[in-house]
Amino acid sequence: MSNTDIRALAQEMLDAYTTGATIPVPPSARQEEFDLNSAYAVEAEFSRLRRHHGRRTVGLKLGYANKAMWRVLKLETLVWAHIYDDTVHYASGNSAEFQLPYHRSSKIEPEIVFKLKEPVTSAGLDAAAILQHVDWLAIGFEIIDCPYPDWQFKPTDFVAAYGLHLALVVGPPLPVESEVLSTLANGLATFKLRTSKDGVFVEEGSGKNSLRNPALCLGELAEAVARRPGAEPLYTGELVSTGTLTAGHPITRGETWHVDVEGLPVSNLTLRLI
Repeated sequence: MSNTDIRALAQEMLDAYTTGATIPVPPSARQEEFDLNSAYAVEAEFSRLRRHHGRRTVGLKLGYANKAMWRVLKLETLVWAHIYDDTVHYASGNSAEFQLPYHRSSKIEPEIVFKLKEPVTSAGLDAAAILQHVDWLAIGFEIIDCPYPDWQFKPTDFVAAYGLHLALVVGPPLPVESEVLSTLANGLATFKLRTSKDGVFVEEGSGKNSLRNPALCLGELAEAVARRPGAEPLYTGELVSTGTLTAGHPITRGETWHVDVEGLPVSNLTLRLI
């Protein structure tokens, strides 16, 4: 893609993000050559535009953190997009409210969120070694919203459309101390969570649904970023939301969502949508 095409597509994505408008035809359906290099160029320009308007990137959200999907989708690794100072919200205690800025077809996903103490720089680390680079972790709800009709898109379209990211609500942080690295590493691989809406059970998830251990997503991300030309390196203090632990579920204003976690000493989280 030409730089002119990249800028035009990033502006189209920003307009859709800002207004809630639909993008009738995904980029991959317009140009056969629209690949991940093109998608990340659009995402980088989208991020530049948001920064130009006064926003600040504070981390990354991950997508397709499930190796079973990679062969089907012709991916070699997970994908990512930036999150921002105005899209990350912290719970007060273990509860929060979030006002949906527009109504299109938003969904909610429970995820493990990490804050980096320092970037992961070595390849092939196990979960405990990766956690040495983590300041804290928490359960979070990511709110995603798709600008494409009927949620039909390819991974390249996902990246170009800012990873479908609308908001990330982060629960109380659990400090990662050196004496509990092994315990936390094991817990992240085996913990279970139960999501409910308005007090009614919706779905059970597990840490194994995110690369079999959400901590391993940090290692996979670090390697993927290092291999991608022009990608911004990970930095100290960055947040990483490591991919959904259940299916994404449609949401609307007035609902209350809750996640109970078993087998990991993080606080449960309740989110009311207004």
